[in-house]
Amino acid sequence: MHFEIQRNSEISLSKQIYLSIVDQIRSGFLQEGTQLPSIRTLTKQLKVSLVTVAKAYKKLEEDGFVTSIQGKGSFVNPERKEVVNRQPKVSPYNWQLSIQDYLPRSQFSRFHQVPEMIQLSSSMIDPRLFPNRFLEQEVQKIFVHNPRILSQYAEVQGDLELRHEMAAYLKRTDITTDPDNILVTNGSQQGIGLIARTFIGPDDVVIMEAPTYPGAIDVFRGRGATVLTVPIDKDGMRIDILQSLCDKYKPKVIYTVPTFHNPTGVITTAKRRRQILDIAQSSNSIIIEDDPWNEIYFSKKPPVPIKSLDDSGHVIYLKGLSKTFAPGCRIGVLVASGSIFNRLLAAKANADLGSSLLTQKMILPFIKSEKSMEHIKKLRTALKLRRDLVLYLLSKYAPSEVSWYTPEGGLNLWISLPDWVDTNSILLEAQKKKVTFLPGSACYPVELENHHMRLSFSYMSEQELKEGVKVLCHIFHSVISSKTAHDNAPFF
Repeated sequence: MHFEIQRNSEISLSKQIYLSIVDQIRSGFLQEGTQLPSIRTLTKQLKVSLVTVAKAYKKLEEDGFVTSIQGKGSFVNPERKEVVNRQPKVSPYNWQLSIQDYLPRSQFSRFHQVPEMIQLSSSMIDPRLFPNRFLEQEVQKIFVHNPRILSQYAEVQGDLELRHEMAAYLKRTDITTDPDNILVTNGSQQGIGLIARTFIGPDDVVIMEAPTYPGAIDVFRGRGATVLTVPIDKDGMRIDILQSLCDKYKPKVIYTVPTFHNPTGVITTAKRRRQILDIAQSSNSIIIEDDPWNEIYFSKKPPVPIKSLDDSGHVIYLKGLSKTFAPGCRIGVLVASGSIFNRLLAAKANADLGSSLLTQKMILPFIKSEKSMEHIKKLRTALKLRRDLVLYLLSKYAPSEVSWYTPEGGLNLWISLPDWVDTNSILLEAQKKKVTFLPGSACYPVELENHHMRLSFSYMSEQELKEGVKVLCHIFHSVISSKTAHDNAPFF
């Protein structure tokens, strides 16, 4: 059982211990009935004072994450709510907790693989919107023309023909690159993992937006990085704060999602993209530009990627094809240059010796044909309709205390409730009614903000969206009205 603290952080050690345990509970690593290490054991493990650990455990109990039983220890509660008077379940697998791991959190494991739910948590596109018939026909052709394809390995770097086509595809977004500078990955998530494994080690500084993509937080924290955050506003990452942090800490990596930011949907302006690149160049930092859905815009085309401005190899560009073309193929590309690319290619070889040749060949005809652009246009229309439906439902049913950002593209809405509301508690109520979403706390690497939530409008049908949003709005009203009633109650 591994808990993560950083002694040079501005956050107190007791709060770091608290947040680390909360992350593991929310990730499902510490399940109901799991016994936490004793205060004395954790004190020795982390080399901190007894008071520091005791303070963290007291806060965990106050917030309903654990139950303390005198003479026995502290146990994870069944779910986050008021502490209940009952004996925790003792698992026969508790011995496994003595095997130390290095996974500080994995937030996605909580929200996926629940098919019976109305899934408003998944930044995925409704399978009915994909060119399934076309892809099916192409798979059949592949086996006709190359019946031994399942007996063949692909190049580690990726199929050359696919890399040529991806270079042409990226040219449409003003990224000029050579096929030799493209690495085919098993989706963007693998790209983030390869970069982290290659360039990030314990105590290296990584700067991220706050909030940001939870999958990237999980990877960087898993590498033992010191994660610093920069808040975003309507124009993207706050440049003044980014500059200050870079001057003070000289980060190794700056991670950003500048186009239809995940989770908020904000678009970083062209001016700020240039400024982020200038800062990275002056601080000798790598920029990871994660660009999952820049094609999905609902009005005007977004600014060109930061990578298109890069002439010195500071930007590693990640482009997933899973979101827009074929999730089942799990194909993405990484674009880099110089020795950075060479080292990432070696990391890919170490990881899996290359992505599946079959899935690369499956996606290739679609990328080559005009059908890809036709498909993207249809997606824009369909997803805009769903976004507009959710905006209408929120405006009609949500309490006035609830606000949201209207995205001009992408797959998500960022919703904010009063700052005293904890959307993790709302999630528990929603799940009872078969609705799920991503609570905002999953999107913060350091200082958690619990009163936000990400609602994905791209995966469910219009009818399911109506049902799901109405359920959430009903819970909003219930939570907010109960607080109002409490505040207005007489003192005597």
